[in-house]
Amino acid sequence: MDRPPTRVDIVRYEGGKADKVTDELAEEEPLEIRVRGRGLTVTMRTPGADEELAAGFLLTEGMIKRREDVLRITPCPQSEEGNRVDVFLAPEMYVDFEKLTRHVFASSSCGVCGKATIEAVRGAFGRVTSTAKVSAQTILKMPETMRARQATFERTGGLHAAGLFDLEGRLLALREDVGRHNAVDKVLGFALREGLLPLGRHVLFVSGRLSFEIMQKALAGGVAIVAAVSAPSSLAVDFARESGQTLVGFLRGERMNVYAGVERVGEGVKAEG
Repeated sequence: MDRPPTRVDIVRYEGGKADKVTDELAEEEPLEIRVRGRGLTVTMRTPGADEELAAGFLLTEGMIKRREDVLRITPCPQSEEGNRVDVFLAPEMYVDFEKLTRHVFASSSCGVCGKATIEAVRGAFGRVTSTAKVSAQTILKMPETMRARQATFERTGGLHAAGLFDLEGRLLALREDVGRHNAVDKVLGFALREGLLPLGRHVLFVSGRLSFEIMQKALAGGVAIVAAVSAPSSLAVDFARESGQTLVGFLRGERMNVYAGVERVGEGVKAEG
């Protein structure tokens, strides 16, 4: 269960007047993910859905591919070592801790990009071949549907969100987090634990922009259609086209831009000009 926002006393200045008021802040705490008793990573996240976050992280790192790969995930909140989840993998699962993709595939902030990176990720996860279609009107309604369910965002304004929709526009899962990548991992972790992978007949909708790493995570889950309210990066578009994914950006009101995979958006959608 998600933890309620933290309430803090602040001074709000507005219209030339200062008042003491109470504000609500989104929670942010470290979480250690352990596999077979070994610390794998520490990530800053919003508490809640930690087991899904761990499962999604391992999926997008290429360590697991299906729910049968995981025996159980045990949360250990507020232990002596801090927040922690222990992941117990099936005995036959081989884990090469020295070759985690986190050390190979980096976001733009790390300066690793280009064709070699795209080919490396595609080699790890494979190209999407889904022939699923979703109507443009169904996609256009997704931001409003998701926003209506973002309870913590409405109170704090400080969270990203990721939602998983079916092709009829039904919201199957919504997860919020201070980190956009964490929100995506939580949704993908949900899908893995529910046995929904690969997500060739689903739409992953995210708040904010679409980066290369978000598209890579989506590919790990076999997501055919990825949409966002903001812009994609150039590498994200290149990656989507190389990987056979549909990428929709600037999804606002009655407008959206389809940067890749337009054949999955509606029946007979054609661009003029």
